Amino acid sequence: MENDANTTTADPALLNTPAALDAFATTRVGVKVYGALTAAALLAVIAAASTGHMVNPFMWIRAVLLPLIAALLHRLALSASRGSRRAFERLRGISAVFPVAVVGVDLIPGVCPWWYAAVQALCVLPVLRIAFTTRGAPLRAAFPKTR
Repeated sequence: MENDANTTTADPALLNTPAALDAFATTRVGVKVYGALTAAALLAVIAAASTGHMVNPFMWIRAVLLPLIAALLHRLALSASRGSRRAFERLRGISAVFPVAVVGVDLIPGVCPWWYAAVQALCVLPVLRIAFTTRGAPLRAAFPKTR
């Protein structure tokens, strides 16, 4: 039976090392912190709108979607910690590109107020930590390149 990069799993011996387990624990904490911060950002948008401040559709859509991404990151982190190479690679990719995309869009003049851009930048800091953690030696060893 042939295995390709999308269906292979991690080496169980390397996946259960203390360093890999610590890396996945750090990843799970990062996802939880990201989820909490984005939920707080959604509450800030709700509070701003309810007090009569300007809240545009971009802010509403972003404030609702970003907490949903926390659920996606959680699912990927859980699957990766169980050995799924595909989930691990997706988690690595999303955690690297996502913060850049969020901050990049917020920097477009007139898209959102400065305070919202600052809140969003704060929200993606835990995702940056996930990006660095998933590129660390313990997880690279657990998910070696197959090509």
